[in-house]
Amino acid sequence: MDTGMMVRAVTIALALGLITGCGDGEHADLQIFMEDAKNQPVGEIEPLPTFRPYQTFRYSAIALRSPFDKPLSAIAKEDSSGKLAVEPDENRKKEYLEGFNFSSFSLVGVLDQGGTTWSLLDDGDGGVHRITIGNYVGKNHGKITGVSDTRMEVLEIVPDGKGGWVERPRTLALKESN
Repeated sequence: MDTGMMVRAVTIALALGLITGCGDGEHADLQIFMEDAKNQPVGEIEPLPTFRPYQTFRYSAIALRSPFDKPLSAIAKEDSSGKLAVEPDENRKKEYLEGFNFSSFSLVGVLDQGGTTWSLLDDGDGGVHRITIGNYVGKNHGKITGVSDTRMEVLEIVPDGKGGWVERPRTLALKESN
């Protein structure tokens, strides 16, 4: 026999000796626990509960007045021809701030310049705009009717729910800084 085979044979004999030497019952408690666990009766697993499928809901009142806005406070008046006296001017060129909801605005300042009082209006998207009486804001044809040191008054023209229009006054107070 050559030395390479001899070394292999000795290595294998030592490995077998070590393996058999470790099995002297040192882990007998673990073996007993495993046997007890295997001998316990097998239980039944409860079936999964059945769930009803999710029912989708389509919100169809998106074009109506928000229930969180102030209620309509003005009543539509009819003129002598039977038509409603209040209606928005659809042919008027829309201003930039008419693309925002009125509830997203906040009045952040008032400025007097050249005899005109300007309101500084935050649009909710990080932009601040200078506006005055006669400008339009919000999606409901809101025209600015008054500007003071502490507030801005707007008159909106909103649907009355009966195919007509009514005027709704809104006020935006100056936002106090802390």
